[in-house]
Amino acid sequence: MEKKRTPIWKNKFIYALAATLFLFSACKKKTPVSNTPISGLMAVNLIPDQPAVDFIMSGNYLTNSPLAYTNYSGTYLSVYSGNRTVALGLANTDTTVSATNYVFEPSKFYSVIAMGANGNYRNLVLNDNIDSLATGSGLAFVRYVNAVPDSSKADISIAQNGNNVLNANASFATASDFKSVTPGDLAVTASGENYSVNRTISVEKDKVYTVMLMGIPQANDTAKAVQIKYILNGTVTPNP
Repeated sequence: MEKKRTPIWKNKFIYALAATLFLFSACKKKTPVSNTPISGLMAVNLIPDQPAVDFIMSGNYLTNSPLAYTNYSGTYLSVYSGNRTVALGLANTDTTVSATNYVFEPSKFYSVIAMGANGNYRNLVLNDNIDSLATGSGLAFVRYVNAVPDSSKADISIAQNGNNVLNANASFATASDFKSVTPGDLAVTASGENYSVNRTISVEKDKVYTVMLMGIPQANDTAKAVQIKYILNGTVTPNP
């Protein structure tokens, strides 16, 4: 079946995330979609040795264009709920390198993260549990994902004012749950076999972040070396 470049849905979720209500913007069709079971899906590419990848669902591309390394969809995209297959393809080819089946529940938010190297790639699908976060608390929320394609575990720490918020010995393709933190600076450190990195990030109240450990240990190309980046998943707000 020929894959279409047009995304599954052209409209995107408004960035403010309500606990159980989806607000759609710029919907091309005038037909109401409120009775159609819809889930939110954010796509992230953490594969360092490919120029770009595609996320494919039911023969359609999830994004307008392939996602380059470290890029992501920017927000949650609307997808049909149910038992779906998320395939991973190499950009500008007909090669599919991974496929993951997952049950997407209506009105829930998920992330799919492409990771791996040297021909061994996978999709990690995460239930983001956005609706369970303490909205209106004035706190921020943070989690980590270990996407370093290495057989050894990584010691990952996220600390605030000298106190560990998250601290784990995490395997490849491991992600933590979101943890509430006081808005402000967070010190992120990670070390494993042949690498050690650190970074300070600043988080704001009611915002949700994913801290990502990625790259190839001892890579000669600095762009592919192990590094820490983070993305903003969105902002939690009380139910209207």
